[in-house]
Amino acid sequence: MLIKGGNASSTVTEVLKDIYALKKPFAVLYKKKNITRPFENQTSLEFFSKKSDCSLFLFGSHNKKRPNNLIIGRMYDYQVLDMVELGIEKFVALRDIKNSKCPEGTKPMLIFAGDAFDISEEHRRLKSLLIDFFRGPVVSSVRLAGLEHVLHFTAVDEKIYMRSYKVLLKKSGCKIPRIELEDMGPSLDLVMRRTHLASDDLYKLSLKQPKALKPKKKKNISHDVFGTKYGRIHMQKQDLKKLQTRKMKGLKKRPAEKKTEDRENHAKKAKLG
Repeated sequence: MLIKGGNASSTVTEVLKDIYALKKPFAVLYKKKNITRPFENQTSLEFFSKKSDCSLFLFGSHNKKRPNNLIIGRMYDYQVLDMVELGIEKFVALRDIKNSKCPEGTKPMLIFAGDAFDISEEHRRLKSLLIDFFRGPVVSSVRLAGLEHVLHFTAVDEKIYMRSYKVLLKKSGCKIPRIELEDMGPSLDLVMRRTHLASDDLYKLSLKQPKALKPKKKKNISHDVFGTKYGRIHMQKQDLKKLQTRKMKGLKKRPAEKKTEDRENHAKKAKLG
C-alpha cells in the first residue's frame, strides 16, 4: 500500500505514482492526504494494513526538516515490524524517459550492488525490505521472454541509487540472445535517514512458517544451495557375470576358453565335494 502524508510535495506524489505503476496490479494507492507520523504513531498504518490486507507499505511526506521523505516498511500480524526512512535527493520520473515500458504486472529481477548491503545491519534490513516490496508473486516457472524488467540498487557513500531498466533481447547469431539494458525509469537517488528495526527475537518469530506451509520432507531427496534436486537410489548387489550384454562375435568365447572354464568349474566342485 502506498500512502500520501498530510504534506506531500509534487516530487513525493510523482514517486508514489511511479512506484504504483511498477507494482500494479499488486498494490493499492491512497490518493487522499493522511496526517500521520509513522515514527511517532503507527495506529493509522495498522488501520490501513487491516483495511487493505497489506503487510508492506510506502509512506510519502514532505516538511522543512525532512524534505521529500519516503518511509518503507512492513507489518507482522498487522503491527509495524521494520521501517526505514529515505530522503529523495534526485528523481527522474517514468514520463521523463521516453523509452518503451514493461507491461503491467511484470515480475522484476532484483540486483543489489555494494558492500554495505552485506556489512551494515541497517542496509541488510533495507535490502530485505526492498526484496519483499518489489519481488512480486511467487512463480513456479519462468520463460526467457518474460524476463523484461530489472531493478538495480547500489549502495555507495551512504547513498542508495535505484535504477529501473527494460531488458532487450537482440539477435546474436546463436540460440542465446544478446542482452541490452535500456533505461526505463523511475530513477531515484536516496539517502538513509531514520530506522525503526524489530528486535532479533521478534524478527526471527516473523520468519517462522506454519507447519501446513512447510514442504514435506521426502526420503532420499536433497537440494543444493542452487536449488538443484538430487535423488538417491538403493539397488541390490548385482552379479556382473550374469549381466546381459550385446551379442557380438568379438565377445563370444572361443572353444579353448570354454574348455578351460569348464575344467576350472569341475575342479571347484570336486574340492567342495
